[in-house]
Amino acid sequence: MPPAVPSKTPDLRPPQSADPLCLQQITRTYAGKTPIEVLRGIDLRVRAGELVSLMGPSGCGKSTLLHIAGLLEPPTSGEVWIAGQPGHSLGITGRAALRRGHIGFVFQAHHLLAEYTALENIILPQRIAGTAPRPARARAADLLAQVGLADRADHLPSDLSGGEQQRVAIARAMACDPDLLLADEPTGNLDEKTGWIAFEALADLVRGGKTGLLIVTHNPEIGRCGDRSVTLSGGLIAPNPS
Repeated sequence: MPPAVPSKTPDLRPPQSADPLCLQQITRTYAGKTPIEVLRGIDLRVRAGELVSLMGPSGCGKSTLLHIAGLLEPPTSGEVWIAGQPGHSLGITGRAALRRGHIGFVFQAHHLLAEYTALENIILPQRIAGTAPRPARARAADLLAQVGLADRADHLPSDLSGGEQQRVAIARAMACDPDLLLADEPTGNLDEKTGWIAFEALADLVRGGKTGLLIVTHNPEIGRCGDRSVTLSGGLIAPNPS
């Protein structure tokens, strides 16, 4: 049996600093004949320029927590603060605007648009956000250079290797300069060497900047390469033992 959660009144006051992510007393229970309590009171903060790895056994709720942090799924209770702004308490339109303006996503599958080149895949989210064509193209070219793919800008996804596709997806997630980057097993479909190249590209884009990274991974080596690693178990989260 998981340990009991201490009974207390949740403190959902605004955080004192506008960190990229602040989760306050997040719970998630799936209703049904037998309700399933997945998250039981999660407090987690990700600061600017910080890489936080989220680990734990399969089925423990890591992806659920990541979806809640990205405002893709509502918590049963608690609050999600994105760059100092409350997310869960907003309506659908407000959450979409907050997500679009402040959050980038990297998934296990790259989800690149097949008919667009690598450069165009990175330009597109910027154009949707209202960036003019010339600065959007310049930003896309700079990001491709940062992930080591400057010479692949005009290639379609089908002409890129799996690792190259994932690096384009990482660059696309950073296109609009988000406060928070959420990565769900971004190296899970790659071999060890290619996965490390993709992870290092991801880490290099975040370190020293304003963006905080929360990455779900089963790879303990990657988990140890962040600034902090936390483990989810029994619906609760705690720092990994040193």
